[in-house]
Amino acid sequence: QVQLVESGGGLVQAGGSLRLSCAASGRTLRSYAMGWFRQAPGKEREFVAVINWSGGSTDYADSVKGRFTISKDYDKNTMYLTMNGLKPEDTAVYYCAARRSGALTTTDAYDYWGQGTQVTVSS
Repeated sequence: QVQLVESGGGLVQAGGSLRLSCAASGRTLRSYAMGWFRQAPGKEREFVAVINWSGGSTDYADSVKGRFTISKDYDKNTMYLTMNGLKPEDTAVYYCAARRSGALTTTDAYDYWGQGTQVTVSS
């Protein structure tokens, strides 16, 4: 079983950047496909980005493509989401998640979740 802890959220102006971290313990990230999801107030949790177990394959929601980058650092056993060109509509609680098999984009496919980190983008 893997435990996930997110960090790096905060308040930023539109056009700014943040890097979220998802530190894993209990298991190596090499064993898991990982994803970032977000949930804005009053909305469903939605897919943001995923990366497969090897780090060789990624996928992004159309709304963040070209602005966000997902990556893994196996030495630190940590996954990252680098967010550039932030927009007010990116405001949400961001969650990282892990699953044993393929990198899927649906929330119900993931077995392990962090507690979330708040990202607020002001206009």
